[in-house]
Amino acid sequence: MSSASVSASASVEFRALRRTFGRTVALDGLDLVIAPGEFVALLGPSGCGKTTALRCVAGFERPDSGAVLVDGKDVTDVPANKRDAGMVFQSYSLFPNMNARDNVAFGLRVRKAPVAVRRAKADELLALVGLPDHADRYPHQLSGGQQQRVALARALALEPRVLLLDEPLSALDAKVRVTLREEIRRLQLSLGITTVFVTHDQEEALSIADRVAVLRDGRLEQVGTPAEVYDRPATPFVAEFVGTMNHLAGQVTGDHVTVLGQLLPVDGPVPADPSVDVLIRPEAVQVVPADDGPSEVLAASFRGASVRLRLAVDGGEVLADVPGHEAARLGPGARVVVRLVERPVLVAARTVTVPAPVIPADAV
Repeated sequence: MSSASVSASASVEFRALRRTFGRTVALDGLDLVIAPGEFVALLGPSGCGKTTALRCVAGFERPDSGAVLVDGKDVTDVPANKRDAGMVFQSYSLFPNMNARDNVAFGLRVRKAPVAVRRAKADELLALVGLPDHADRYPHQLSGGQQQRVALARALALEPRVLLLDEPLSALDAKVRVTLREEIRRLQLSLGITTVFVTHDQEEALSIADRVAVLRDGRLEQVGTPAEVYDRPATPFVAEFVGTMNHLAGQVTGDHVTVLGQLLPVDGPVPADPSVDVLIRPEAVQVVPADDGPSEVLAASFRGASVRLRLAVDGGEVLADVPGHEAARLGPGARVVVRLVERPVLVAARTVTVPAPVIPADAV
């Protein structure tokens, strides 16, 4: 790709975007600005409106109200084939009767580019996505990951100012997903292209995006850097959806909260009722073996570098993530002392009436 295509990256703005399908509200006043060259992940559960938002940028959906702007220009009514955007779908959507080179060059062929230009550009892009020796292979001769690389190369062939990715990795196995998402990020950084990436996978969003926009029921719950969204969720929904969260009963006094016998500073607003849920990540729970400890390990789940423990604490259950090398003495039945990392915590209005929530076994 030329350096000119890098400098041509565009800003994207969703302005009060609303889209309904019958009685279903897919987008409900979405406002979001994406800077030129930025990589933004639209993250949320099924039905949250993330794909509808992406399709509005592509021109495949027209909003009921509001506008889509690219570099400040309203493109809401511009046909999809006139928008300077490339799109990659979950299902690859390659032409089965064309080899990889011809699939990549298809858009250039439609634009009547000379054969030599089409071939050179396709070969350049196939090399860029790591498939320099696969130009003559047909889709059925390629793995899922290879097919998605071809689809990505095809989306870049016309040097779009915006790249749209609609859950492009969800059909791939776990190891291929990790490899390909790293390559997508590498390409995006090297090309400087504005990228909007739709996913329901929190790890995926947090690992590659400059910013993450969390959607729920067609509305924007929070937008921020991966660290901001994970460490300082703006709403209980974000706290639950982005990672795992313990809800522990606490009592607020001033700008501090007492939880599990500890006094911790509160980060953010405090509900009117001093009886609150304290939101604690499993990695912020410290577990120390102690023969006479008041808490007990109920279950342990190996997770590679860490082990997730399910603990009986003060009549409820708490999840804790501990390094694998510390877990040898923390098997089921072990007595322990539980402490919380001393740092500001988020609180929310109480949603339970027991000292701590009972956590489903499948969360471990």
